[in-house]
Amino acid sequence: MGRDLDIRVSIIEDDETIREGYAFLIGKTPGYKVVSTYPSYEDAAKRIMHDDPDVILLDVELPGISGIDAIPKLKKYLPETNILILTVYEQDLLIFRALGNGASGYLTKNTPHEKIISAIHEVMEGVGPMSAHIARMVIQSFQRNESTPLTRRETEILEQISTGKSRKRIAQELFIDLETVKSHIKNIYHKLNVHSKADAIKTAKDNKFI
Repeated sequence: MGRDLDIRVSIIEDDETIREGYAFLIGKTPGYKVVSTYPSYEDAAKRIMHDDPDVILLDVELPGISGIDAIPKLKKYLPETNILILTVYEQDLLIFRALGNGASGYLTKNTPHEKIISAIHEVMEGVGPMSAHIARMVIQSFQRNESTPLTRRETEILEQISTGKSRKRIAQELFIDLETVKSHIKNIYHKLNVHSKADAIKTAKDNKFI
């Protein structure tokens, strides 16, 4: 047997400061043990099966294979391991992809440290922890009008526009080029039969498309 009762945690995060911060925080908390830390999925893939973690804290923005794409690969190696996504991003498309790929919970990096510790505990108890803001977004998505003419991507872009983000910022955050964003916005205007950003937002909100 020989396995201790501590919750075993592995961290996959490319930012060394953040990675070491999490490792220190979790490692000094009674009942938790950091068994490994890695800067990328590729590094983790070589050894993580032998680490046998209960929970993996996984960053979305990794060099090489992204955290979202790494989830099914990690679940294949470690089907019993819970994966908690940590990210600075809060787009619902990413959230749904992460949860659809098998993540157990989704937290933003500004989550207080004590909440991260409790999230690790919760996920071991079968609860799917989420930041309050993310939980709200998930609920809103279920409340949307299903007969929307907008695609998932168009809806996401219009939501970003409604929060005041520029086209350039949206392109950066969604990892698409500026011309693609402009093309989506053109399609949104056409589908909603509007000619301005303000009208697009108003029409979409009135009809619960966003």
